[in-house]
Amino acid sequence: MIEIKSESEVSLIQEAGRIVKAVLEEVSSAAAPGVTTGELDRKAEELIKRFNARPAFKGYKGFPGSICASVNEQVVHGIPGKTVLRAGDILSIDVGVEKKGFYADAAVTVEIGDTVSRGARELIKATRDALNAGIKKAVQGNRLFDISYAVQDYAERLGYSVVRDFVGHGIGRKMHEEPEIPNFGKPGTGSRLRRGMVLAIEPMINQGGFEIEILSNGWTAVTKDRKLSAHFEHTVCVTDKEPKILT
Repeated sequence: MIEIKSESEVSLIQEAGRIVKAVLEEVSSAAAPGVTTGELDRKAEELIKRFNARPAFKGYKGFPGSICASVNEQVVHGIPGKTVLRAGDILSIDVGVEKKGFYADAAVTVEIGDTVSRGARELIKATRDALNAGIKKAVQGNRLFDISYAVQDYAERLGYSVVRDFVGHGIGRKMHEEPEIPNFGKPGTGSRLRRGMVLAIEPMINQGGFEIEILSNGWTAVTKDRKLSAHFEHTVCVTDKEPKILT
């Protein structure tokens, strides 16, 4: 059952989404060679609390960070800590916020320093563009897997692969609600999209194969072939016109 949000509920999700956006902007700006992912995590948590909100990830099923900070071949759920960023790295930053009982969630991948390879830059751009392709399908009357197929088609036409083990999700009063939103699928299938559905759409795109492994910390997913991965995400409300990005 996919919950339909009222206008007032969408406004509350958007309030949390504005905080997510501000945190992503500040943390992205601070991500530089020599900075640790733990320092970025502390900065994010301080800012979230300044907004009288709560970091949604911290303590979620035992996760220790306020952000996920995934470097290079790390796909998602990188645990922030002592890892020192180096020039040429790419960093995926995922932020979730709860405020007034409602959640928002978004992610970006950023370049560290000015020596990032052309291939890495192209992967980042392709992942961002794949997210935008999926978002465009989040309109009333389309099917859920129209979003999935748009992401998959865009990425695979450029020679990349989409991660299959992790998916997007509904969001609202809980961090993860129905439906699951894969980044691959058959167009014209899945639940009919209706105005007021709020979805966290999040492509995870790999340079190499789509297979992943989980590290011994029980959280961090890495590409099996250790090639680079990028991650972008927005929380989006389905409308009968243009999709409304809440983050």
